[in-house]
Amino acid sequence: MNLIPYPQNVAFNDGVFMIPDVLKLSNDLPQNETEYFKKRMTSGLKFQNSKKVDAQLVYSQLPKAPAGKEESYILTVSPKQIHIQSYTQQGYFLALQTLIQLFEEYKGAQKIPALKIEDQPKFAWRGMHLDVCRHFFTVDEVKQYIDYLAMYKLNTFHWHLTDDQGWRIEIKKYPKLTQIGSKRKESMIGAYVDNTFDGKPYGPYFYTQEQIREVIQYAQDRHITIVPEIEMPGHALAALSAYPELACTKGPFEAATKWGVFDDVFCPKDETFTFLENVLDEVIRLFPSQYIHIGGDECPKTRWKECAHCQELIRKNNLKDEHGLQSYFIQRIEKYVNSKGRKIIGWDEILEGGLAPNAAVMSWTGVNGGIEAAKSKHFAVMTPGAYCYFDHYQGDPQSEPNAFGGFTPLDKVCSYNPVPAELNAEQAKYILGVQANLWTEYILDFKQVQYMIFPRLMALSEVGWGTSDPKNYKEFENRVINQFKVLDKMKVNYAKSIYNISGKVVPSGSGIAYELSTSQNSDGIRYTLDGTVPTIDSKTYQNPVTIPGSLTIKSAYFEDGQLKSAVSTQQFIVSKSTGKSISLEQQPSENYSFGGAFTLVDGIIGNVKQLGKTWLGFQGKDVVATIDLGQKTGFSEVYFNTLENKGSWIHLAKSAQIFVSDDNKNFKMIKEIGKEEISNAKGKIRLNVGSQNARYFKIKIENAGIIPAGNPGADSKAWLFVDEIGIN
Repeated sequence: MNLIPYPQNVAFNDGVFMIPDVLKLSNDLPQNETEYFKKRMTSGLKFQNSKKVDAQLVYSQLPKAPAGKEESYILTVSPKQIHIQSYTQQGYFLALQTLIQLFEEYKGAQKIPALKIEDQPKFAWRGMHLDVCRHFFTVDEVKQYIDYLAMYKLNTFHWHLTDDQGWRIEIKKYPKLTQIGSKRKESMIGAYVDNTFDGKPYGPYFYTQEQIREVIQYAQDRHITIVPEIEMPGHALAALSAYPELACTKGPFEAATKWGVFDDVFCPKDETFTFLENVLDEVIRLFPSQYIHIGGDECPKTRWKECAHCQELIRKNNLKDEHGLQSYFIQRIEKYVNSKGRKIIGWDEILEGGLAPNAAVMSWTGVNGGIEAAKSKHFAVMTPGAYCYFDHYQGDPQSEPNAFGGFTPLDKVCSYNPVPAELNAEQAKYILGVQANLWTEYILDFKQVQYMIFPRLMALSEVGWGTSDPKNYKEFENRVINQFKVLDKMKVNYAKSIYNISGKVVPSGSGIAYELSTSQNSDGIRYTLDGTVPTIDSKTYQNPVTIPGSLTIKSAYFEDGQLKSAVSTQQFIVSKSTGKSISLEQQPSENYSFGGAFTLVDGIIGNVKQLGKTWLGFQGKDVVATIDLGQKTGFSEVYFNTLENKGSWIHLAKSAQIFVSDDNKNFKMIKEIGKEEISNAKGKIRLNVGSQNARYFKIKIENAGIIPAGNPGADSKAWLFVDEIGIN
C-alpha cells in the first residue's frame, strides 16, 4: 500500500470494504478529530451520523495507556465496517491519517481490502522546524505548515521566532522588540558570495500574542506540540537593535541585513537576565510545551573577551574561559525556566563548558552532540545537518533553485537512523527522536517552503515512525510518487527532483564513467556528448557512459516521445589524476562529503555558488590527499580550488605543499605556496611544478585554523572547501 509512514504491522484479511457514497459515522466518535477527518476527505465522500450499531466507522477507547503507547492505534477494516481502537484521542487522530490515505488510494476501485493495522511510532519526538526570522510567513501559512506535519504523523513544530535578522514575537513588556527589531533596512539576495542586497525595507513582521494563541490552538487540534525558540546568548542583533543596553558595547545596532553569525551578542549582566526572564515569562504563559528552546548556538566570544564585566564574571565565578561563561549563562537561564515548571532544550553548543543539569540537546552539527548528551543521561533530539537540513539542495544543484548549500536528496533522508551506533541500549533511551530544520535565508515565499520540504518530509516521517528501510528505497520512492497525487490536489509546490536525471561519477578502468539514473524506467534516458540538448532520437542510456576526455554530457528523461524531466548538464575537465585511486588522511564533514575522496578526482570543477555535491568541506582540518597514478607519470602542472566566504566561516587555505614519491613511503616536496599567493589567486590555484615523473602524488592544503577576531565565527574552527585536484 502507498501509506506514508508505513505502519509497523499490516495483516490482510479476506474480503473488501465497499466505499459508499455516504459514510455512516458512529455518533459517539471524538468530535474534534472527526471534524478534521471530514474536512480532509476530498474525494466527494459524504457523511451522516448514525447509531453505533449501524455505523460504518466506529471507535473504541482502550483502557489506560501503558508508558510509551499513548500514540498507538489499531485500525481494522472489515467488509461491514471500519473500527479504530486507541488509548488516547491522539492515537485516534493518527489512525484517521492512515484511514484518509487508504480512502485516497482505493477510491478509484471503490473498495478497501480487509485488513488489520497495529501501529505506533518508534520515536516520541517527530519534528519539523521553521525559521520565520530570515523570511516571515503569515499565520495562514504557518497553519498550512502544521497541516503538512499532521498529514504525515509528525507531532512537534519547532518555531524559530528570534534571530539576528528579525524578532517575530510580541512581548508586551518590551514593545520596542517588535517596533524596531521586527524590521530590517534591506535583505541579502542571490548567492552569498555575490554579496548583493535588494535595497528594500523588510517588515515590520511579527506575530501578536493573540495570533500565537490561535496557532497554538490550531496545532493542539492536530495533536502537535509547538516548541518556541528564543535565541540566546548569540543571534541577538534584532533584540539589541531595540535594547542596545543589553550588549557588551554601546552600539548602535541594527537587525542584520545579511546572513551569517555576528559578534554582538547578549552580555551576561543582571539587566540582561532580567530582560530574558521577563521575555520567557510571556513565552511560557503563551506556550504550553514542556520544552522551551533557548538556542545557544554559534555564539562568538569576541565581545566577551574584550568586556571588563564578562572578564570579572569569569574571575569571580572561577570559570575556565568564555566557554565556561556560556555554560554559566545557559545554566542560569535553565534554573529560571525550571522554576516555572518547564525544561530547556538547545542546539549542541550548549554542551560548551559543561551542560546545564536538566537540559536536552538538539544535535545539529553532527551526531556527536547527541551521543555526548545521551551518554551523560541527557535527552537528545537528532537533527544532523547531513540528513536533516532541508535548506540543502535535494537534486542536482545546477537545476535547483538557489539553496544554502550541502546536498541532501530524498534517499539520504530516508537512510538516516536517529540512534547512533555508538550508544548501547540503555543510552539509546535518551534519544527522544528526530527533527528536520528549514532555515529560510534563501526561501523567499511559502511556495518555496513547500518545495524544500516536499517530498523530504515524507522520508523524515518514515524515519521518525521507525519503518524506513534504505534497502527498499525504490519501494518507498514509488509510495512517494503516489502521494504526489494528493499534493497535486492540494496545489502544493513540491520538488520533482526525483524525476530528473541523477548523475554519479564512477571509476572505470584507469578513468571515469558517468552513471545516470531516474526514478522512472532508465530506458527513457537520452544523452549527448557534444553539448547539444538531447532529443528522443539521441543515444539511449544503457550502461555508465565512459568519459574519454574533457566534454559536456547532457541528459533527459523521455516518456511516450515527450520530454518529462529537466535537461541535466555536466561538464568534465579530465586530467592525468581523473579517476585515479585517492585517499584522505582526514575525512570531510558529513554535510559536505558527497562522493567522498573520489569527488576530488571525478573530473568535475566545483561551482562557487553551490556547495552541494562537487565540493568537500573540512571544518578545522587540513586536506592531505594521496593520489596513486597507477604508474610513473610525467606532469608539470597542478591545479585545485579553495573557497572564501567569510560570512559562512569559509576561509582560503593558509598554505599548500605538493610532494611526489615512487613507493608511497618516501615523499619529496616539489612545491610550496603560502597564504599570500593563494589569496592573490582568489583560491583558484594553478601551479607550474617543473618537469616531474612519479607514480604517487601528495598534496597538503592547510586549513586557516581558528577564525581571527573581527570575522564572523571568531574563535571557531574555519571551514576549508576544496574541489578537483588536477594534474597536467
